[in-house]
Amino acid sequence: MDMKAISSRFAYTKILLVDDELYMRKVVRTMLMGMGVRTIHEAADGPAGLEMIRGVAPDIVILDWEMPGLDGPAFVRMVRSPMTFPLPDVPIIMLTGHGERSRVIEAITVGVNEFLLKPVSSKALQDRLIAVLAKPRPVVQSGAYYGPAPRKLMTAINVDNDRALNSLFMVN
Repeated sequence: MDMKAISSRFAYTKILLVDDELYMRKVVRTMLMGMGVRTIHEAADGPAGLEMIRGVAPDIVILDWEMPGLDGPAFVRMVRSPMTFPLPDVPIIMLTGHGERSRVIEAITVGVNEFLLKPVSSKALQDRLIAVLAKPRPVVQSGAYYGPAPRKLMTAINVDNDRALNSLFMVN
């Protein structure tokens, strides 16, 4: 996608920011507005974020990991429940100050589409937004996992979806 097409796409993209820190929401909102995003909704906690997804049907959710009450991974698990949540396929970008390998792995296993570390640059945020809008990975279900197809298995998934996912998540 060229920059003109990206700007045009961003102008019609609805984004939901879920972060308990007002300052962080302001920073991300400013970056998004600088990219041409016009529709930005905000939620200060997980439960409000879940209600916002139901109410505004965002194209992308940008989610903090550490929040009181309902943290990021628990939020993702609730969203990625196709039997109980109305929009389980919404792309989710985890934006966190925690870059430990265990956290990245947990984010992937709960079904996050992209992972970004704070402090985030406009370029990194824009790259992740483009990834979920222009090159979305198919949503797959295997055992308890529901979420985007893992990147390293994209070619294998096209050949044998269940076998590829079972090997990744060791589901019997």
